[in-house]
Amino acid sequence: MPPMDKNQDFSHFSGLTPDLVLDAVEQAGWMVDGRLLALNSYENRVYQVGVEDGSPLIAKFYRPERWTDAAIIEEHQFSAALAQAEIPVVTAFPDAQGNTLRHWQAFRFAVFPRQRGHAPELHDPATLEWLGRFIGRIHAQGATTCFEHRPALNIDSFGTEPRAWLLQTPDLIPDELKTVWADTSQRALDQVQRQFDLAGEVPQIRLHGDCHPGNVLWVDDGDEAGPHFVDFDDARSGPPVQDLWMLLSGERADMQAQLGDLLAGYEDFYEFHPRQLYLIEALRTLRLIHYSAWLAQRRFDPAFVAAFSWFGTPRYWQEKITELQEQIAAMQAPTLWPV
Repeated sequence: MPPMDKNQDFSHFSGLTPDLVLDAVEQAGWMVDGRLLALNSYENRVYQVGVEDGSPLIAKFYRPERWTDAAIIEEHQFSAALAQAEIPVVTAFPDAQGNTLRHWQAFRFAVFPRQRGHAPELHDPATLEWLGRFIGRIHAQGATTCFEHRPALNIDSFGTEPRAWLLQTPDLIPDELKTVWADTSQRALDQVQRQFDLAGEVPQIRLHGDCHPGNVLWVDDGDEAGPHFVDFDDARSGPPVQDLWMLLSGERADMQAQLGDLLAGYEDFYEFHPRQLYLIEALRTLRLIHYSAWLAQRRFDPAFVAAFSWFGTPRYWQEKITELQEQIAAMQAPTLWPV
């Protein structure tokens, strides 16, 4: 996790004016009509752009220094390969030379079609089975080769490194809670390691990486009926169950049923290794630690200050301690099914 201190310059998006966004899309080949709508995105800046005599487009401007050009292009190539395999993912438009990553002034951006749809109904077994089929197809394609420029999701990258950064950054965790958080987070990571040890060797494949319900748009009718997967910005290598566990919620019995419905479709296209069940709560724990560091590294970005004003308060860190304590207990509980 790259170091970031309180003097970090977060002004790099300040020059991203409406006129610049429209100019960028127009020089990319579209006749814009002046309509511009900022969409809900904190890591990057994403806009809906009106186009003359056509459907609106989505323009995504990438946060500087987060990904290399090669890593962004690799994400686009992965999405394009999935689309070529007739998997419903939203891919970036290429230019005449086939390039999907574009540059305008100091910014890097990509242009996507606007995908209609709504959040999937995850209480419906048929919906979950349908989702499972396409996630299985994504994983079958993801297993055909490896990422070269994008990182892996593992204990170091999502746990040990962000934890160390949080503890080493001054004035971040309140003094009265720092020792408790340090102890609790270490006990949580110790249990995560035990869960990974129990799981043993599981496949490490290319993943969507952030496959929560907000990144799936469901279409009810027509030729596009079914799920459409969007935003591969967090695509990484990792255990396949990473793309399944975020679709589970509720009590234990609820999650058992939901996972069964997902796998009913998933295993038509890709094998599920049952020992991955040890990783579900471990991956949830890693996400909690990583998310705290992700927020902390961006705490001086004006967009984050406005949206996450509660971050860093004693109440926030006390809640994180409680969540990690709950995760320790969850990891010690039996897996959803016997392994």
